[in-house]
Amino acid sequence: MNYLSTHTIKLTFLTLLGLIATTGFAQQKPWSTQMADSFISWNKDSILVGEAKRSNWNYEQGLMLKALERVFYRTGEGKYFEYIRKDADQFVKADGSIRTYDFNSFNLDNIPSGRPLLTLYQQTQPDKEKYKKAADLLWKQLSEQPKIKEGGYWHKKRYPEQMWLDGLFMAEPFSAEYSLLFNHPEHFDDIAKQFELIEKYAVDEKTGLVYHAYDDAKEQKWADKKTGRSPHFWGRAIGWYAMALVEVLDYFPKDHPKRPELIKYLQRLAPVLAKYQDKNSGVWYQIMDQGTRKGNYLEASASCMFVYALAKGSRLGYIPATYATVAKKGYEGILKTFVEKEKDGTISLNKTVSVGGLGGTPYRDGSYEYYLSEPIRKNDLKGVGPFIMASVEMEIASENAVGKGKKVALDYFFNKEVRKTAAGQEEPFHYTWEDRQHSGYWLWGSIYRELGAQTVSIPSAPTAENLKGIDVYIIVDPDTKKESPNPNFVQPKDITEIEKWVKAGGVLVLMANDTANCEIPHFNELAKVFGIQFTNKNRNMVQGLQFEQGRIDVPANDKTIFKNASKLYIKELSPIAVTPPAKSILTDHGDIIMAVSKYGKGTVYALGDPWIYNEYLDGRRIDNSFENFAAAKDLSIWLLQQAAKK
Repeated sequence: MNYLSTHTIKLTFLTLLGLIATTGFAQQKPWSTQMADSFISWNKDSILVGEAKRSNWNYEQGLMLKALERVFYRTGEGKYFEYIRKDADQFVKADGSIRTYDFNSFNLDNIPSGRPLLTLYQQTQPDKEKYKKAADLLWKQLSEQPKIKEGGYWHKKRYPEQMWLDGLFMAEPFSAEYSLLFNHPEHFDDIAKQFELIEKYAVDEKTGLVYHAYDDAKEQKWADKKTGRSPHFWGRAIGWYAMALVEVLDYFPKDHPKRPELIKYLQRLAPVLAKYQDKNSGVWYQIMDQGTRKGNYLEASASCMFVYALAKGSRLGYIPATYATVAKKGYEGILKTFVEKEKDGTISLNKTVSVGGLGGTPYRDGSYEYYLSEPIRKNDLKGVGPFIMASVEMEIASENAVGKGKKVALDYFFNKEVRKTAAGQEEPFHYTWEDRQHSGYWLWGSIYRELGAQTVSIPSAPTAENLKGIDVYIIVDPDTKKESPNPNFVQPKDITEIEKWVKAGGVLVLMANDTANCEIPHFNELAKVFGIQFTNKNRNMVQGLQFEQGRIDVPANDKTIFKNASKLYIKELSPIAVTPPAKSILTDHGDIIMAVSKYGKGTVYALGDPWIYNEYLDGRRIDNSFENFAAAKDLSIWLLQQAAKK
C-alpha cells in the first residue's frame, strides 16, 4: 500500500475516533439531524413558541426554519424544505401580506422569519413571487424603522432610543441577504453601522464583554446615566451578537471596505468568549463574568451560540484555527451538560433561559437578580435552533480536512447561459454554483465547501494562468447554438491547455448531456485525448414521474467511488465509449455510464449527463429511495482525493 492510501485510512480512522469521543458513542444519525427530527415531532403542524397556544409570526420561528435549512443543505432530505415551506405558507398570503405580523410595531423581532422567505424565493416553485412580496414588506419596515441620532435601529417602537444586542441578529442577516439578492449595495454601509455603534457604545473596556443594551437617551431606569449601558453581561445577548457577525459575513461583499471591520469585531470577541468559557464544563454561564456567584448557572442557548460562532468563524478563516478547539470543548460540554436522550428516541436540550429583556411591564431592571428570575425551559427554541446550527458546524469540522487547501473550479465559458435577476441584471445560470433553483449546482458546491474546498468559477477560456492552483476543473454541458447566441466551442488551443494541466496532476470532470442538449462534437475532441467518447445514443428517457426508468445501480462489490450510495437516478444521458487509458467504472445493461482515465499524473472522470444539479439532489422531486445526495458527496470526496495524489 502506498503512503497516500495509508495516510488517508489513518485520517479516516482518527476522524471516526474523534466523532465517537465527541458524542460518547457511535451514532446512527448526526446530532443535527436527531434534533431537527425531534423538533418536527414536537411541532408537526405549526411552531408553538413557549407557552403559546397558537402559532404567530415570531423570531423563534425564523430561527428554527433557518436551522432546518442548514440540515436540508447538509442532507438533501426534502422533508426539511417542505416543513419550511408549509410553515411559511401558514402566514404568507398570495398578495404577500403576513398573518399576525404588525408592521406598525416596528419590532425587529419580526424580521428573522423573513430569512426563510428569501430561501423559498430562490427555489424552483410556482408561487415564489409571494415570498418576495412578503420579504419586501419586511424590508419596508427596516427602511422606516426608528433610529437613534447616529443611525442605530431602535429595538422596538415601544423601546425608544434603545439598541439591544438581540436586534443585530434579528435584523442584519436578513438585511444583508436581501441587499445582496435584490441589488442594494448601498445598504451594506448601514448594516456595518449597526455593528459599529454596538462596538462603540456597548463593549466594556475592561473585559471586552458586551452589555445587553444601550440607551442613547440615558433615560431608562436600567441605563447607566453616563454610558447608557445596561448593568450586566447576559450570555444569550452576546450570543445573538456573535451569531449576527458570522451570519452577516455570509452575504457581505468581499470587496466592501467595511467587511474587514466586521471581521475585526469577531476577532476582538473570540478571545473574550474563550476567556469566560467555564474550564470544567466547557460551556458558559447565564451571567458571563460571575460564574462563581450564588444563583448563577450554566446556560444552554448562549453556549450553543458561542460554539456556532467560534466553529464557523474559525472554519471560514475569520479567526485563528485555535478557536476550533474552544468550540470543540464547548460542544462536548453541551452534549454532556444539556442534551438528554428521551425514551421515545427523540433528544432534548435542557437549561435554556426562557427570556431576557429590559423595561416593559412589569418592569425589568437588568439586575443580576432579574436575569436569574426568568424561568428555565426544556427544549426552548432559542436553544434548540442554535444547537442544530452548532451541530452542523461541528459535523462539518469533522470532515473538512478532505478538501482543505484545494480549489474546485466550474467552467462558465463553454457553458454560459444567462437569465435576468430580480433586479433586472443578467447573471449566469444553469449548472452554476450560485444558482439555487433546480437548474443549479448550489448543493454540489455546498458539499465541496463543507468538505473544506474552495469553489470558484472560470468564465474565460482555459489557460495555464487561470488553471494554476486549480485542483478539480469541471466542464458541464457545453452550449449549443440553441442555448447561446454566441456559444464558445471547445477549440484546439483549449484542448492543449487542459491536456497539459491534467498531465501535471489536475483532476478533470467532463459531464455531457443527451445529444439534443449538448454540443457533443467539439466536446468529444477534448474527451478523445483521454480515451473517452460520448456516443450518440440516448438512454434513461424518463417519462413523467416514472423515476425507476432513470435507475442506475452501483454493484454491491464495487465501492471505488460510491461508498455510501447504491441506487442512483440519472435521466436522459449519453453512454460512453472508451479506449486506453480510459476504462469503465460503472456499466449498466452493457452501456458505460461513467468512465475514468488516468493520464500522466492526473485523472479524468466522465459522465454523459450533468446529473447532480439541485433538482436531483434536494429530495423534493424524485423518489427518496434514490441516493443522489450521498452519491454526490462520495464523488466529491473521491475527486478531492485524486487531486491530493498529485
